Amino acid sequence: MVKIATTEADIRRCLPAMLALRPHLSEEQALTQIPVQQEEGYTLAFVDAGERVPAVIGYRIMHLLHTGKTLYIDDLSTLPEARGKGYAGMLLDFVIEQARQAGCAYVTLDSGHSPQRYDAHRLYLTKRFNIVSHHFALPL
Repeated sequence: MVKIATTEADIRRCLPAMLALRPHLSEEQALTQIPVQQEEGYTLAFVDAGERVPAVIGYRIMHLLHTGKTLYIDDLSTLPEARGKGYAGMLLDFVIEQARQAGCAYVTLDSGHSPQRYDAHRLYLTKRFNIVSHHFALPL
């Protein structure tokens, strides 16, 4: 079952799965940053599978000139021991439906190029995502 994280307790439950994708963050940093992002329209959803949260997805809806109303997936992460069990697919299906209900024209995400991401790429392609651009970044 997919739920939206609305409380600090929910966010704390999501941290192990989130930090599997974002290991550069400490738990404390994530607990500080996620509520700030929520104030800016970020939604954190998770698979509620009992005691452990095996997978999370973070997303926001924005308006862009090139795609119109778009749901952007910031984060999609599954605990290593829970991979291959359909949790990420369930979360993608959930946000795709959220995008449809919100009247979005697109669902988009960025994903790294490393071989460790190939399973994720296969999932995105299975869910009918297309590779449409390169993402460039300039650290300041």
